[in-house]
Amino acid sequence: MSVRAKFKVISTTQRKHWDIQKGNIHEIQLEPVTSGSTENESFYAATPHGAINLQTVNEEAGAQFELGAEYYIDFTKA
Repeated sequence: MSVRAKFKVISTTQRKHWDIQKGNIHEIQLEPVTSGSTENESFYAATPHGAINLQTVNEEAGAQFELGAEYYIDFTKA
């Protein structure tokens, strides 16, 4: 069984990695959606609060997250 949530990117930042050969560290912060559509209001009713904080040194992965964009997050037991 999996659980689906919907989160919005509220912040994206980059900083230098301590190991210069690894490039930049991308940090992405997301929070649950709260409004803007009937679907978002349904997700808000189930997940009124939360936060996801991601960090990656993968440039392509970091570039995938657009500020203000909304993403589905699927949680499946490993």
